[in-house]
Order: sequence, then structure tokens, then C-alpha cells
Amino acid sequence: MNKAVKIAAEFSIPYYQYLNSESKVISPLPEFAKNFEYLKDLYKHMVLTRTFDTKAIALQRTGKLGTYASSLGQEAIPTGIGKALHPTDVFLTFYRGYGTQFLRGVTMEEIFLYWGGSEAGNNFKAESAKQDFPMCVPIGSQYLHAVGVATAFKLRHQKRAVLVTCGDGATSQGDVYEALNVAGAWNLPVVFIIENNQWAISVPREKQTAAKTLAQKGIAAGIASEQVDGNDVIAVQDRVAIALEKARNNLGPTVIEAITYRLSDHTTADDASRYRNKDIVGKSWQEEPVIRLRNYLFENKHWSESEEKEWQTACSEKVEKAVANYLNTPPEPKENMFNFHYGNMPKSLIAQRDKFL
Repeated sequence: MNKAVKIAAEFSIPYYQYLNSESKVISPLPEFAKNFEYLKDLYKHMVLTRTFDTKAIALQRTGKLGTYASSLGQEAIPTGIGKALHPTDVFLTFYRGYGTQFLRGVTMEEIFLYWGGSEAGNNFKAESAKQDFPMCVPIGSQYLHAVGVATAFKLRHQKRAVLVTCGDGATSQGDVYEALNVAGAWNLPVVFIIENNQWAISVPREKQTAAKTLAQKGIAAGIASEQVDGNDVIAVQDRVAIALEKARNNLGPTVIEAITYRLSDHTTADDASRYRNKDIVGKSWQEEPVIRLRNYLFENKHWSESEEKEWQTACSEKVEKAVANYLNTPPEPKENMFNFHYGNMPKSLIAQRDKFL
């Protein structure tokens, strides 16, 4: 390089991991992770989320649920996020954040209702969930919503944070770049999570972008950015908690790219066997988050086969109860397809409603 040429900027993307794919601790654990009872709670929640997920797919296959997006293999990310969020924070999710939603008070019945075609599923009953946003299906637009909420917090001088999630494919959307730019320029109290599960439907990560990491896309916006092992629930919770506390104290936004792998089809309308390499899928099953933490608990004699069977049974019973409640929910009144589009319904829509009814 010409010695007269100055380097205008340089950057690095740190990567955080505590529990590796072989269930070995490779870095000093944060305080919460030294408590095995707490780790058992994290594990149990991931198992419950996976049990729900398995049942949802079965319901769709038998015609009792609409198209459904699975979170199989990604349970550590929403679990870690949910544990890190404070009650006064606001959570905005795309369509795989069930684990966080459950921790925020959203019920399984509500998620079933949503995927069953009823918007009533987004009318969260729990007070702890009412400030959170519903699942966002349009790709990337929730990032813009998040900076709007974060702007309100900043203008009101509230010590609150916003956390928003998206998949790797969304980082190719203009909405995401625009949101990052505003958050950096205005120093907003928001944490951006990129769940990099390696696939934007059938498009692999390497064909989506030439960037070496997705996290570095935050660097261009002046945002501190990092990667975390998304299959290590300890690392996810620790790094998200640090980023949220930073946001609450008006110290700026953070981008966290959580590296994981989508073990399921994109949705139940997809067939991933058409485009995925079986060997890579098989290897990813050895690195997934549930078995990783379970093996760690087993090895340290803080979980047993009998406890595993008991918890599996308890999860199944809880999910089956939610299914029964969902299937027994009365259908929405026909007029509801008209009633919630406008604060004041226009005459043309009133005429349509009256003619329909």
C-alpha cells in the first residue's frame, strides 16, 4: 500500500461464545450462568418452545392450522432475549420469536389463533405483553417500527429500551438499512437482533450479500455491532442484557448478529430438502441449542433422565391444553373483517359490510 494513503476507518466484529457445540465452557461464565437452577429454567423453556413448535407443525399438517413458521433449532435466541428484557421494554418480533413471546406473557392459544387465521391472536390479553408489537410478516418493516418506538422513549426521557428481531434475509431490505441509519444518527435506545439462520427461504447466506458478517452492516450506521453464538443461550442472554442496559442508559444502539441454523423448512409451505445439503443439516443437528445445554446439565449432574421424562410429559400436557382451548375458540363474527381497518369506517366500507351481512 502507498504509505501516503491514510486509513480513513477500520473496524472489527467481536464474537461471543461461552458454551461451545461440545457443551464445554470455553470462556468465564457470567454470574447468572453459574446458577444451575437458572440454567435448568432456560433449558426447560427451550424444551417447552420446541414442544409447542412440533405440535404446531402437526396441526398444520392435519388441516387445523394455517401456514406456520417453525423456530426449530433457534430456541436459544428468543429464550435469551426474553430473559434479558425488562417488563418496561418493548419487543418487536418477526415470525419465529415464540420463545420470547411466551416469556412476555403471550399464550400458546394466541399464537395458534394467529397462525389459524384469526387476528384475535395478536390481541394479547396479558398486561405484560400489551406494550409489545404483534408478529411482523412483511420482511424488515419491524425495524422501522422499532426506531419509531425508540424515538418516543428518547423524546420522553424514559429509561426504556426497544428490542427488535429479524432474519438474515431482512438485512438485504432497504427498511433495515434506513432504520439502522436513523438509530445511529439519533443515538436511539434500541437493540437490533439479526437471527442469522443461514437461509432467506431458499437463498443461502452466501448468495444474499458479499459482506463477511451481517453484523458489520451496523458499522456503516455508526452502531456498535457484534456476533454471538445463537445456539449458546448463555451468550445470547448475556450480550443482549448488556446491550439493553446500554440502551436504557442512553448510551446508544447495538446490532447483534446471532449465528444459528434453521433446522426446519422455512415454513410449512416450503420443502427445504430441495435446496439444502444433508451433510450440513446433519452437522447442524449436533450443534443445536437444546441438546447443547442438556448435555452440559447432564455432565454436571444437574439434570437426569427421570427429570427429562417428567418435563417432556409436562410440556406435552401444557401444549395439548392450549390446543384444546384453541380448537374450542368460537369463530370470529363475520363483521370483524370490516371493523378494524379504520378508526372511523368510511362510507364505502360500511356499504360493503352491510351488503355482506
